[in-house]
Amino acid sequence: MNQSVFKTLEYAKIITMLQNMATSSMGKELAEKLLPSSDIDEVIENLSHTQEASNILISSEPPFGGIHDIRSLLKKTSLGLVIEINSLLDILNTMYAMRNLKKFFKELEIDSPQFKEWAKSIEILGQLEREIDNIVDEHGSMRDSASVELMRIRREIKSSQRRIKTNLDGILKNPDYQKYFQDNIVTIRDERYVIPIKQEYRQQFPGVVHDQSSSGSTLFIEPMSIVDLNNDIKQLVIDEKREIERILKVISEKIARNADSLLHNCEIMAQLDFAFAKAKLARKMHATMPEINDEGIVNLAKARHPLLNKDNVVPIDIRLGEGYRTLLITGPNTGGKTVSMKTLGLLVLMTQSGLFIPVQSGSKISIFQNVYADIGDEQSIEQSLSTFSAHMRNIVNILNNIEHDDLLLLDEVGSGTDPEEGAALAMSILERLMDIGACTVATTHYNELKTFAYSKEGIENACVEFDIKSLRPTYRLLIGTPGASNAFAISKRLGLSDTLILRAQQLIKADHAQFENVLNTLENEKLMYEQKNADIAERQQRIEKLEKQLADMKQEMAKKKEQTLRKTKEQCASLLRRTRRESEEIIKELKAQFNDQGMKKRQETIDAARHKLRGRLDKVSQQNDDPNKPGEAVDIKTIAVGDIVYVNKLRQKGTITDISGKELTVQLGSLKMNVKAKDCSFVSHAVKVKETAPSKKAGGFNMLAKVSQISTEVDIRGLMVDEAIEVVSKYLDDAVISGLSRVLIIHGKGTGALRKGIQEYLKNHRNVLSYTLGDMDEGGSGVTAVKLK
Repeated sequence: MNQSVFKTLEYAKIITMLQNMATSSMGKELAEKLLPSSDIDEVIENLSHTQEASNILISSEPPFGGIHDIRSLLKKTSLGLVIEINSLLDILNTMYAMRNLKKFFKELEIDSPQFKEWAKSIEILGQLEREIDNIVDEHGSMRDSASVELMRIRREIKSSQRRIKTNLDGILKNPDYQKYFQDNIVTIRDERYVIPIKQEYRQQFPGVVHDQSSSGSTLFIEPMSIVDLNNDIKQLVIDEKREIERILKVISEKIARNADSLLHNCEIMAQLDFAFAKAKLARKMHATMPEINDEGIVNLAKARHPLLNKDNVVPIDIRLGEGYRTLLITGPNTGGKTVSMKTLGLLVLMTQSGLFIPVQSGSKISIFQNVYADIGDEQSIEQSLSTFSAHMRNIVNILNNIEHDDLLLLDEVGSGTDPEEGAALAMSILERLMDIGACTVATTHYNELKTFAYSKEGIENACVEFDIKSLRPTYRLLIGTPGASNAFAISKRLGLSDTLILRAQQLIKADHAQFENVLNTLENEKLMYEQKNADIAERQQRIEKLEKQLADMKQEMAKKKEQTLRKTKEQCASLLRRTRRESEEIIKELKAQFNDQGMKKRQETIDAARHKLRGRLDKVSQQNDDPNKPGEAVDIKTIAVGDIVYVNKLRQKGTITDISGKELTVQLGSLKMNVKAKDCSFVSHAVKVKETAPSKKAGGFNMLAKVSQISTEVDIRGLMVDEAIEVVSKYLDDAVISGLSRVLIIHGKGTGALRKGIQEYLKNHRNVLSYTLGDMDEGGSGVTAVKLK
């Protein structure tokens, strides 16, 4: 990979962001050394590591705390050197981290084959871990229990210190010595306990002088009574130091014997930390994993430059490699041409480094063997080269090395010299690159290149959109349309006189002016079609949403239907079993009523009863859907308004109020609905009511008809609570007008939500006297019986 492109595209800033995401110093080291790979298999594998880590981060995060870089310590022990006690604590904490990581991935429920395999290879050195833990405590100090000898030495040191303290307390509290003391305290000089004595009482206080104050007025004297005890402590401290060195030497040798295993574990932990650092960076950037190919195909949707603020940057769409391998971007300065080009280059480097990129899911990107870039002001003062010369030297070097499977980014190709010559040079360079077959993205101001891109196969025009009204770029990349310079429009809005603008238009070539007009027309048409496509896409989304809602409703209705059928079958089966038991009891009673002499008569009676019961069972079995359902179909020729029919799907009786062809309008209590005649069963013809007085109004007749037709029950199964309350409210009003004193509300059992909602409504109803659950023969808890006032 060409190294200079890393600086041009600011790849190091991505690496710095990645390092900040790592937890351990070893993980940061791997991030610092990360370079793009040109091997597609290696890139796919590295991206899969990032994907696994991203999947895990959704719900949990591995315990990377406590990891230290102990590689130098392991190397020291391998060379026979003894490590310090605080270094021993670093090794112990790192071994704890090894154990915690291995346990985390072992218990992880998320599918993570690669990481689980890595964690499985971590070797837990339990014996060594326990031995180190017995030596060092959490503060980095050696435990008293590190060895029997060390425990004995430290016990004797404490014992000697207690004896010294007792002795010194006696001296300090002796009233004969009080005038000798400069301060009534005990201090330490040369690791020995001393008492500050006034200079003038030196001869009266026996002991060894160890120090003197700066003024000379105070001497720090070790009383003779504790000299031997201090000597004992001094020797014990030397013994303690020697024992500590021995313990550290022994444990260092044991660590050296396991150095290879510990080093392997450290490498695994570093790789895991590095993989999760990539996943954390992807989460921070809102990045996704692109689809990988090695055919030069790039199709990035909603691509964002990863180093720009995601809230301010305008996403762009970049397409390359399908139908054309060269993209020519034109447009005014500060329009975003260079940023678009750098975005592509940096996203390619990130992908080939195993990093996710900030693009829309489903985007495609190719793996390139090399990425070259000629971007920015390359003027060299040291080599006395102009901008044009520096660019040409760089381009010559690139042309000598570039191959078919490389990517080249050229900024302002051919600029810095005479426009006509520069344009000609740019076209020849682009032709050479097209012959090589390398993927190329170039920017330019030359109009000749726009025409060149139209006339050549394998090259496509593009521009960065510019809003003439606001004189600002929109930063949207439009592929297929070249950019206009917009110099006249911009100058006019900035205040340049119309006279000067008209003169400039006269001076410019007519074909160039016409070309600019064609560009503006094409851009306007493109925007119009983009808006239409956006509207179509929005409508498509709404249609898909509605289709999904409809499918869900159908599925829910099918589920409710199945539940209803199952409950009905269960109720029928229960009724059959109960009837059979009753029949056996009847037969048993009949047998008991006859004596042995009436054998023949008894048998005849039993057979007759059995036959009668069997007929009853058959009748029950045939009516298992609904015991009240009539069996006669509706004859459209004989049916009339006012006749009573049974609506099969709703399992309710109603009155026909209108007939339209083969469709009936049926009044069900307070509800009116249209149903097909074939979905109903005939119950009875209308009852003709004679008028008692000629003056009775039609409204009175309708009220009598409605009163005579009101049912004593209403079925609200399958309705939502709000819908059911509306139905029940209308039904109760009709029932009160009809003079009914007791009605049934059939709501079913189900979850009980519908029953609870209806009963809450009944509590405050003005016409309800009381309510209870229905009797067993009425439906039990699936029915509420209501008494009306």
